[in-house]
Amino acid sequence: MIGVRTGSRGSRWLGLLLSIAVVVSAGVMTSVVPARAATTAGWLHTDGSRIVTESGQTHTIRAVSWFGMETSTCAPHGLWTIPLDEGMRRIAEMGFNTIRLPFSNECLTASSTTSIDANANPTLVGLTPLQLMDTVIARAKAVGLSVILDRHRPGSDAQSELWYTPAYSEQRWIDEWKMLAQRYKNEPAVVGVDLHNEPHGAACWGCGDAATDWRAAATRAGNAVLSVNPKLLIVVEGVERQPDGSSTWWGGGLAGVAEKPVTLNVANRVVYSPHEYPASVYNQTWFGAGDYPANLPAVWEKNWGFIASRGIAPVLVGEFGTKLETASDRAWVKTLVDYLGKTGISFAYWSFNPNSGDTGGLVRDDWRTPQTTKLAALAPLLTPTTVPTAAPTASATPKPSSSSTPKPSSTPKPSSTPKPSSTPKPTASPKPSSTPKPSSTPKPSSTPKPSSTPKPTASATPSPSAPSAGAITAAWSLQSAWGEGYVADLTVTAARRVDRWTVSWSSPGATSIVNAWGMDCRISGSTITCSGAGWAAGLAPGQTVKVGLQVAATRAPAAPPLSTTSS
Repeated sequence: MIGVRTGSRGSRWLGLLLSIAVVVSAGVMTSVVPARAATTAGWLHTDGSRIVTESGQTHTIRAVSWFGMETSTCAPHGLWTIPLDEGMRRIAEMGFNTIRLPFSNECLTASSTTSIDANANPTLVGLTPLQLMDTVIARAKAVGLSVILDRHRPGSDAQSELWYTPAYSEQRWIDEWKMLAQRYKNEPAVVGVDLHNEPHGAACWGCGDAATDWRAAATRAGNAVLSVNPKLLIVVEGVERQPDGSSTWWGGGLAGVAEKPVTLNVANRVVYSPHEYPASVYNQTWFGAGDYPANLPAVWEKNWGFIASRGIAPVLVGEFGTKLETASDRAWVKTLVDYLGKTGISFAYWSFNPNSGDTGGLVRDDWRTPQTTKLAALAPLLTPTTVPTAAPTASATPKPSSSSTPKPSSTPKPSSTPKPSSTPKPTASPKPSSTPKPSSTPKPSSTPKPSSTPKPTASATPSPSAPSAGAITAAWSLQSAWGEGYVADLTVTAARRVDRWTVSWSSPGATSIVNAWGMDCRISGSTITCSGAGWAAGLAPGQTVKVGLQVAATRAPAAPPLSTTSS
């Protein structure tokens, strides 16, 4: 087995549990182990089933996703509350060595971000999303974290089955990956690229249909990226429907690799990346087996574990997570942690964010208080440390080797229109959510993960603007919806100075507010009323803010009439 940890299980547990003991004081988490040097692993490559450093040492990627740059904010979520440096330091102190950074192609070409508090992050306000990505990478590197860039969505509105959509062509996908490869060509903190999040539905593995063959598309994109920077790891997720007709999680099926691996022009660069979730996200058949959870390692071995055990290539479990609220989920995570520890397989936990709808995160809603029960469950895989506080550099933005962004290609998209997946599956949700993750299941992304209900549908049409005595106008836009809730944005514009404002709408079936940013929200009957708060409380003449919320609900309104007040 590769990368097997040494020492007895009992002593390892004791030491790691002691090491994640934390003191929460004034919002700061301090771990009780010695400080480590803030250095990243540098460029990585593969050797059989191992990921190795340039010097040949085995390296296990211990990543966590910090989502938001794939949503309408075009910024990591939580920057409305905590400084970027604080979040990075907290992640490193928990024992992770890598950030998985989701983004959308829409955000790559956007001119601005939203939902960043100027008091918490004064140097980030006004940056373009690409400049913000530069800064996120620089600040991760400052505390010793590497970065894997994750193309989570084409547009910021929803997850896509295939790597292209009518609005975002394959050529644009490839061109913008090449742009990013060039931009960070001289930055060894950026170690890999996750080509497309959770192929599902019509996506197939090695079927030979150019419009739906994900293996072939990953080969084209991987070769394009490596033609610019041959030192990057190419992270390739699986598909929902496997060649034998069986289904698994979105992006989770890699059985086809046994007969048809991805072969790139540069050797030793491919890392396969399945996603795995528990029964609380979607009740797959194996969760009901009589020998559960003892049956799980065989399920994982069949779907993707064989890739590592046979020495074909390394595996990185690119997403897994749980709210840890049920006995089934607790058994699942313990079994998966044991499996990853015994095999040395790399992983990326979903998510740091507390606003992942079906998994929650590693911090509570204040973005500071650690979820100690979850960290204890992950303890056998992590090495918590203290990280010296580094003062932000005068310019947090690294100088990219090339900052020009390619224009979207006029190359026609593959002719066949992707069929909708028969399986609901995850998506990344805007601000609050996380992404759903399943096969016929939804899953989390940066979107709330759906339950067994397909993730569905976001209304692209904003609700009519609502005037309020000429003081403010507001537009409501549904970002994502699933069987247990929805995420919506509000765009509020002031015609004159406004010290306080509220927006209300009817939302039948709503039961609670899960999260909100830029406003405080409450439910009375079937009416939701939100008031500007924090950075969006008062508005200057002509100022526009985009705020949002996540609602627990049995259904989502399409374009509800809005009622506004202001003073």
